[in-house]
Amino acid sequence: MSVDSEGGDNDLRERITNFLRRNFPQIQMHGGSAAIQQLDRESGEVHIQLGGACSGCGISPMTIQAIKSRMTKEITEITEVHADTGMGGGADGDLGGTGSSGDGMSPSFPGDGGDDGEDDEGPQAPF
Repeated sequence: MSVDSEGGDNDLRERITNFLRRNFPQIQMHGGSAAIQQLDRESGEVHIQLGGACSGCGISPMTIQAIKSRMTKEITEITEVHADTGMGGGADGDLGGTGSSGDGMSPSFPGDGGDDGEDDEGPQAPF
């Protein structure tokens, strides 16, 4: 890697970091963090790791989808975004990804009996 491309990587890293701070302040406001794990300028791929309160947060998959969609539109050098919370929520943190085995993602809730014989669809969205 040449010195010029390293300088370009640093500029691109800074633009990605500023993008995350500017467009997703709720990550940090809610006790989470976002870090660039890997950046490949040649292929246009970036790997983002969400941590802190993002791990286990129920809206992390939506945040990840928004990051993926908006980053590729705003930062033209980025063609593909991989993001994860480190919680094994599926491929790239997507719901229903291949990261889980068995019957898919099954959230548990306090007081959830589990084996009462009823098919529990889980909580219904309020919208």
